[in-house]
Amino acid sequence: MWFTRVSIGNPVMATMVMLAFVVLGLFSYQRLSVDQFPNIDFPTVVVQFDYPGASPEIVETEVTKKVEEAVNTVAGISSLYSRSYEGNSIVIIEFNLNIDGRKAAEDVREKIALVRPSLRDEVKEPRVSRFDPASTPIFNIAVLSPSGKQSPQELTTWATQVLQKRLENVRGVGSVSVVGGVSRQINLYLKPAAMEAMGVSVDNVINAVRSENQELPMGAIRSAEQERVVQVNARLKRPEDFREIVVARRGAATPGTGNATVSGGSPVKLWQVADVVDGPQEVESLALYNGQRTVLLSVLKSQGENTIEVVDGLRKALAGAESVTPPGVVVEVNRDNSRAIRVAVANVKRTLIEGAALTVLIVFLFLNSWRSTVITGLTLPIALIGTFGFMYAFGFTINSITMMALSLCVGLLIDDAIVVRENIVRHVQMGKSAHQAALDGTQEIGLAVMATTLSIVAVFLPIGFMGGIVGKFFHEFGLTIVAAVLISMFVSFTLDPMLSSIWHDPQASHLPGAPRGTSSLYDRTLGRVTEQFERFTVRLGHGYQAILRWSLRHRLSTLAIAMGTFGGSFMLIPLLGAEFVPKADFSETTINFYTPVGSSLEMTEARARQVDAALRELPEVRYTVTTINSGNAAGKIFGSTYVRLVDRAERQRSLDEMTVPMRERLARIPGVTMTNIGTPDLGGGKSLQFSIQGSDLGELERLSKVITEQLHRVPGLVDLDSTLKPDKPTVAINVRREAASDLGLNVNSLATSLRSLVAGTTVGNWRAPDGENYDVIVRLNPESRNSMADLERLPVPVVAGADGMPRIVRLSQVADVSPSTGPNQINRRDLNREINMDANAYGRSSGDVSADIRRILDGIAWPPGYRYSFGGSTKNMTESFNYAVGALGLAVVFIYMILASQFRSFLQPIALMSSLPLTLIGVVLTLMMFRSTLNMFSIIGIVMLMGLVTKNAILLIDFAIRARAGEVPGEPATAAGHLGREEALLLAARVRLRPILMTTLAMIFGMVPLAFALSEGSEQRAPMGQAVIGGVIASSLLTLVVVPVVYCYLDDLSAWAKRRFLRSTQQAVPVPLIQGK
Repeated sequence: MWFTRVSIGNPVMATMVMLAFVVLGLFSYQRLSVDQFPNIDFPTVVVQFDYPGASPEIVETEVTKKVEEAVNTVAGISSLYSRSYEGNSIVIIEFNLNIDGRKAAEDVREKIALVRPSLRDEVKEPRVSRFDPASTPIFNIAVLSPSGKQSPQELTTWATQVLQKRLENVRGVGSVSVVGGVSRQINLYLKPAAMEAMGVSVDNVINAVRSENQELPMGAIRSAEQERVVQVNARLKRPEDFREIVVARRGAATPGTGNATVSGGSPVKLWQVADVVDGPQEVESLALYNGQRTVLLSVLKSQGENTIEVVDGLRKALAGAESVTPPGVVVEVNRDNSRAIRVAVANVKRTLIEGAALTVLIVFLFLNSWRSTVITGLTLPIALIGTFGFMYAFGFTINSITMMALSLCVGLLIDDAIVVRENIVRHVQMGKSAHQAALDGTQEIGLAVMATTLSIVAVFLPIGFMGGIVGKFFHEFGLTIVAAVLISMFVSFTLDPMLSSIWHDPQASHLPGAPRGTSSLYDRTLGRVTEQFERFTVRLGHGYQAILRWSLRHRLSTLAIAMGTFGGSFMLIPLLGAEFVPKADFSETTINFYTPVGSSLEMTEARARQVDAALRELPEVRYTVTTINSGNAAGKIFGSTYVRLVDRAERQRSLDEMTVPMRERLARIPGVTMTNIGTPDLGGGKSLQFSIQGSDLGELERLSKVITEQLHRVPGLVDLDSTLKPDKPTVAINVRREAASDLGLNVNSLATSLRSLVAGTTVGNWRAPDGENYDVIVRLNPESRNSMADLERLPVPVVAGADGMPRIVRLSQVADVSPSTGPNQINRRDLNREINMDANAYGRSSGDVSADIRRILDGIAWPPGYRYSFGGSTKNMTESFNYAVGALGLAVVFIYMILASQFRSFLQPIALMSSLPLTLIGVVLTLMMFRSTLNMFSIIGIVMLMGLVTKNAILLIDFAIRARAGEVPGEPATAAGHLGREEALLLAARVRLRPILMTTLAMIFGMVPLAFALSEGSEQRAPMGQAVIGGVIASSLLTLVVVPVVYCYLDDLSAWAKRRFLRSTQQAVPVPLIQGK
């Protein structure tokens, strides 16, 4: 290698290059941001419309369908689905991963602006956001008054006016929603009986309040000296002033105007027909902290923002708000998603350090020299720190994935240095000078080391460029390992030979297994341990030669054993089970539930308190936070409880083990249906999700009942839930058109009046002395809208009589009021109605349960136009497995190309690659031993093994080929020239076993901290380490025996092919042409 010669010839320059790696790496490390996962932009745009008082069917028809049709023409949509709730429409547009999220949001806004004029006036202005409002909040803050001196309204006022605004100003915050708050507002509660007696309609009240409470500009008056603005200051100063507004006049009116507010007659003031209440708004959502009502501020971050940076900014904002917090008000943080991120990254860093220490220890045991250990071990920090520079240049972050990549690299990075140093030491033991041994040793092993390194690069490059979500997820993983491995190879070819040439090691000339002196303290202490280890490796080498000799004589038996283990591993794979991503224990979990359809908010609160009390009986529970009708628990019957446990180190039971007592306790609570107990999946939902789609809701309901009945029989399926709930109770008002027409009423005017009475109408705002504006709402008194009888008595204005006086009739005179039912919510996907179903797996892997679900769905007789589709983790798992298989195939092709180029043969790489399938038995057995599954992490571990296991075969076969060609100087066996095939293989077994053992054990011990999952939350990453350890052990044991046997068979095949080719060319010798005949 030319750069080896340059570094040995110019040690100062080589040192400066290494120093440059370290300086740039440390500089970059300080600037790298920290997050749990790579910064992946999932282009999702959410459109929300509020339509107060509208049923789900009306919301679907009047809003959702129109919005869907408008946005469906935007390019790049991968999925379009919607949820129509009571008074609320949510349309979620998911775009292909290659679409820019900001541009997608702008395109959607343009389409919404075009459709907005076609919607009814009662529909509120749309909210278009680049994040899902139902996604998990990253930060929750509870505002409490332990003494009870502050009312919920006062707490809400301070929280919204002071704290919420400070939090919204933090960079990266998407939204801050208030859960359980009751804002101040001016309620004008109408009295139906008084309105009927006075002949006052709701329109009279609305028009009067609107006209009397306002500030209007009148223009300006100008003179030669000055200009003054003229305005009417008619805004009311106090809430009590609303009482004196004249809403009508009795005894005088202008016929046909419909508004009796002209002069003459006695005035009817607002206090005569309505109560003016300056108080809290009606409760729409609730938050409970340890069972007590609280005002909860829930923070969502914007897409692409760094969680830790956002949380740090929020905590600074909270610290700054301490000085303006009223006495008696306590602000507590009860959810902080950055904690899990910090714990995960800190644990991976610790795993990295532990793995590095164990790896260096293995090197020391084999080399038995602190100088050689330092020379070899320096590769590790230089390559790791240098990789940070690469990560910064490519815009990566420090996250669980990149740190896991570096911890996996620990065993890989030192491999090249081990092999190079061991070969240099071997040349020193031949009697060469340190300078010459460094040159010759590196030159001899250089191509083999380069081939092993490029094989690893060939594996991880396809991983870095996989498609889909898994590709985005592991992009940084693959490229980080590629960069680290290439840096380590460069260091191994420059720093190692340079230090070996100038820093002579007296221990290097000592032959393995030879007795050492006992003069120094080291020789009498650690030296004895390393000497015993050295003798053990020598004996191991002799034992391996004996096993290999037997295998080469019984080649067929050896191959049969290898094929048997490979076939057996395939039979064991179904026992493993499959899932997308294992769930990590970060000492927190979520419980979702709902009460019977039609339950009031107060009823749901009572059940939530029971759930809360049952959970807090468990000693492991630190506190609970329950939200009702908020976030992913939208609807007054839905609740979600966040449970914070004590840290993992302080409890005996894992999160998985705690789900059993939780289920038992919660099952005893009547009137509550549990829909989820456990940590949400990676996407935020349950691990099993699918939907059935079609046009008719009745047919979908029938199919849903058939499917649900069969799903209950699937073992391991728990928390089964469906968006199809029993119809909620409604009230139907059927207008008697003839009676209404006789009174001069039409449906629109009747609906407008009733809507204002029942749902309420905002008629402006009132500016308080503190400068804040509060809504003024006109609606019926709460006591007058409790039952259907109250509705029947509602006053409805009709056309004025001949005397011009307004007339009022009751609703029961023009309409029939009857009980009815209607859907709770309506879901749509791709312009069709759908019913979503989801569940969790318990006691079985989600992949096995998913396969059972698929069999049931395939057995259903689907009507034309109806279908099912999987989503969530099941869809992601299938997609990721397919991409991983593609990456695996590409890696195998690349490895073959590299090995064919290295060995100048089309056949020999097949012998080396015969070690690839032999890893499977080790992977399967290790995963079974640890009770792990086949998941995204273990499959990436299997793909990673493809690059690792060829390394041993390359070192072995490369040396054997050299020995056969007589290109191995210094070995007594090759002094006579060329060796036979078996002798060359046996010599390679003796010489190469030591570096193979060193690199294999370095890899295994580097993985041990990761595989045993000793730290909090490491259950997610552990299967990758387990797969690598099992695969490396199995492949090392089988490769060292099977690869030489396959090599012999292929060598025989090659020799036979050459003989056939030579024979055919000899028979085709041209016959001389005879002339002159």
